[in-house]
Amino acid sequence: MRVKCVICDKIETLDDESLIAKRLRNRPIHTYMCQECNERIAARTHERIATGNFRFYRTRHDQDEW
Repeated sequence: MRVKCVICDKIETLDDESLIAKRLRNRPIHTYMCQECNERIAARTHERIATGNFRFYRTRHDQDEW
């Protein structure tokens, strides 16, 4: 399966039986990002977290009594 990175437009080939290829086939809303872009974004996110000014806007899940 040929895929294209959404950030750098690099075209790569994935194994048709891989989990990533299956997700892309079954859920067209999912996009592919190459490993280089993924690592670069992860490194910059860790740098921003280390500054202390980074906030996670996640909803808190209250536990039900049931």
